[in-house]
Amino acid sequence: MAAAIGEQRKQSTADEAWELLLRLMMVERLRFRGVAAELDLHPAQTGALAQMEPDTPMPMHELAASLHCDNSNVTGLVDRLEARGLVSRRPYEHDRRVTHIVLTPLGIEAREQVRTRMRAAPQAFSRLSRADQRMLRDVLRRALGTTDAA
Repeated sequence: MAAAIGEQRKQSTADEAWELLLRLMMVERLRFRGVAAELDLHPAQTGALAQMEPDTPMPMHELAASLHCDNSNVTGLVDRLEARGLVSRRPYEHDRRVTHIVLTPLGIEAREQVRTRMRAAPQAFSRLSRADQRMLRDVLRRALGTTDAA
């Protein structure tokens, strides 16, 4: 029989684990916003930089897909990044209707700052023993279906 409206169903262990991961991700989202603010960037701009690779032109539609947003949103993002000298636009030589975005040297530096800061483990992990940290790593790898080192 279905639970009555307003009744809480007992949370499964998986649900509880997921809720805890969500709480941790929210804390880390605040850290990401702090990194963006220190670089005087909007979080969406910071996310765009983090998605790009040095010396690898990225079509604007691929950047939009990686950011899970509409192509029209990426145009404004790229406009602002370009105005800051962090990216430049290049027409694709095989189809001039396609615009590629490339990181400038300044953009590569900003990207590395973002990645370095966000690659550092959350402070919450420092409260775990080394054995617990290894266990967490291994469990997350299994959850993601991989045993490869990141």
